[in-house]
Amino acid sequence: MSETYVPESRWRLGVAALLVGGGLLLGGIALVRGGFGGGSEGASSGTDVSRVAFRDADGNRHTLADYKGKVVLVDVWATWCPPCRKSLPEVAELQKAGGETYVVLPISVDRGGWGDVTPFLAQNPQLTLTAYVPDGAKALDTFGEIRGIPTTLVIDRQGRLVKRWSGYGEGMARKALDEALKGR
Repeated sequence: MSETYVPESRWRLGVAALLVGGGLLLGGIALVRGGFGGGSEGASSGTDVSRVAFRDADGNRHTLADYKGKVVLVDVWATWCPPCRKSLPEVAELQKAGGETYVVLPISVDRGGWGDVTPFLAQNPQLTLTAYVPDGAKALDTFGEIRGIPTTLVIDRQGRLVKRWSGYGEGMARKALDEALKGR
């Protein structure tokens, strides 16, 4: 045997690890056929999304209609998603700065719901993030199919979708929020 021989089982394990790792690095894609949202594509600009419902950590139900009169930035994320974890400090910062004119709602689509979110937030207290979970399996359907996370949606003061994108780019959420606040 030569020194470079790798048993087939170790080789297969290495290939499997590379494939799994590569999948995570390619944007935390959430293959969601039957997962986070219905429909064949995302909601288009101008769609009324005010009926989207979610719950806070105390179990209280909210809808986007509760925030009419404010611009809303929704961040759809999961605890296991590397790009989501990278975006959360910015989301938390925007959330803290919100007030009379806008609100930021990070909605986790972890399959374990609060069972996944609560320990994650406890392990990351520096975020000081107030998170939410969908109010049922079809709660986010109005957004259309969410094929990748994070997905960010900007909603105007009347509850209509202004902008939507998947993936994280530093400063994108702030820029989109500023544009929506200016009425562009």
